[in-house]
Amino acid sequence: MAEIISERRDKVAVITVHDPDRRNALTPELSGQLAAAVAEAEADTDVHAVIVTGTPPAFCAGADLSALGEAREQGLRVIYDGFLAVARCALPTIAAVGGAAVGAGLNLALAADVRIAGPRARFDARFLRLGIHPGGGMTWMLQRAVGPQRAAAMTLFSEILDADTAVDAGLAHRVVDGDHDALLAAALDFAAGAAEAPRDLLITTKRTMRHTANLDAHTDAVDAEIVPQVASLESPEFAARLAAKKAEITRSS
Repeated sequence: MAEIISERRDKVAVITVHDPDRRNALTPELSGQLAAAVAEAEADTDVHAVIVTGTPPAFCAGADLSALGEAREQGLRVIYDGFLAVARCALPTIAAVGGAAVGAGLNLALAADVRIAGPRARFDARFLRLGIHPGGGMTWMLQRAVGPQRAAAMTLFSEILDADTAVDAGLAHRVVDGDHDALLAAALDFAAGAAEAPRDLLITTKRTMRHTANLDAHTDAVDAEIVPQVASLESPEFAARLAAKKAEITRSS
């Protein structure tokens, strides 16, 4: 049965595209479920981070070809809904890529803040080989992730990146040896850094990072950060953590 499986692991939501017989290809129904799962994670105040993955052997083989063949603009936008929900997510996001991420599946991986790859990960644009123009903002996301030259190699010349090459290109953060369980365990361990941070601060900081990424001057970034930084200094969460740290220092001295 094709479905999106969503589960909580402490303060992390793990969202799995599950249709292994079709290599987790995105249908309009699955994309809608994926968007709903992301929205549910954002609405849950106990969730601090989101991991998106796919049931082995693939991460996501792209858009379902039958749906793609029948799609026009509105149909394409429905297929985009799932990975765009990840791209717009206010919480920190991780893509745990254990197999092929193809076409719209590459978009799904690119939509996350950080990508962690398993040894069988493959990053494949493939649009042009199918006779289709890239969509869903792929050209924008890919150029920002790997730069214009590597993006051209992948998009125009059909270069496929394996896990190690993806790390070298800056597309993946790191490679995790082992099976899918090892990959997911590594992603959860990585997500712990976000799980331990105040949730509101995570959301505010991610929003600031999106803003400062488009600024040209360091001084503009200083100005963009000063208001939320002052607000955080006045928060009860900071006061509690500061008091705990002072008490820890006192006990150890």
